[in-house]
Amino acid sequence: MSDLFSDKNMLHPLPLRGAEVFYARYFDLGQDPICLMQRLIVEVPWRAENVVVWGKSYPQPRLIAWFGDAGRGYQYSGVKLNPLPWSALLLSVKRRVEQLVGVDFNSVLLNYYRDNRDSMGFHSDEEKELGKRPIIASLSLGQGRVFILKSKQDTAGKSIKLKLESGSLLLMKGDTQKNWKHGIEKEKRPCGPRVNLTFRRINADDGLVGK
Repeated sequence: MSDLFSDKNMLHPLPLRGAEVFYARYFDLGQDPICLMQRLIVEVPWRAENVVVWGKSYPQPRLIAWFGDAGRGYQYSGVKLNPLPWSALLLSVKRRVEQLVGVDFNSVLLNYYRDNRDSMGFHSDEEKELGKRPIIASLSLGQGRVFILKSKQDTAGKSIKLKLESGSLLLMKGDTQKNWKHGIEKEKRPCGPRVNLTFRRINADDGLVGK
């Protein structure tokens, strides 16, 4: 795997049926990924939220924050988010991601995994605000965690596992959300913190501001 993803700032396709997923293990941020993570941990106003799953409310096992252009609200699993204004730091990171991916993003969801007990349940990003074929660029900082993809059609098939390294970028587009679920499980052993930035495009007409 190290040879396959060794080129810096190169997005390599993953062989997934019915999906368009690309991975760059080394993404040039213009700064050290760990230093960037530490700044975000201190500067971002993190929120603890409850999510609704099958009609029941549970504490979300990580902290989150939502930044974006005015009017680009977002809602998932009972959580309603109105965007905080972009910081200079987040704008600088966004521009580098946009340059590599070739897409203009108007929002970002930040996830703060404090230790091995934090996780992300299996889901697809299919909210109407994202459009029919969402494009999501996911930047990882800090502790590497295993990203798992599961096919919705081939439920008996083998899961795809990819360790997202610090400073790496994962791109999901096309029918990925339609055909696949993804998540990050808890770790059995103690591990360090991780901050994940998922850049997105929110349709203006579906924003939550004023609703």
